[in-house]
Amino acid sequence: RAETDTRNEKIGYKIREAQLQKIPYMVVVGEKEMQDGSISVRGRKDGSLGTMSLDAFKAKALKETADKSNG
Repeated sequence: RAETDTRNEKIGYKIREAQLQKIPYMVVVGEKEMQDGSISVRGRKDGSLGTMSLDAFKAKALKETADKSNG
């Protein structure tokens, strides 16, 4: 499940709100990421995971889901 927050709020406010809602991953796509063709990822547990391609994040999320399913 994914949601998009397009409200006209500061990014820090949106990040803090997502943390309070315990959202597992936040993906930030700004002008820099659009130019680079990448995304900036923040994990609820690990904090900033840095910048990566969408395919790399997708693989990470699928692996994590599979690991949880297998025990």
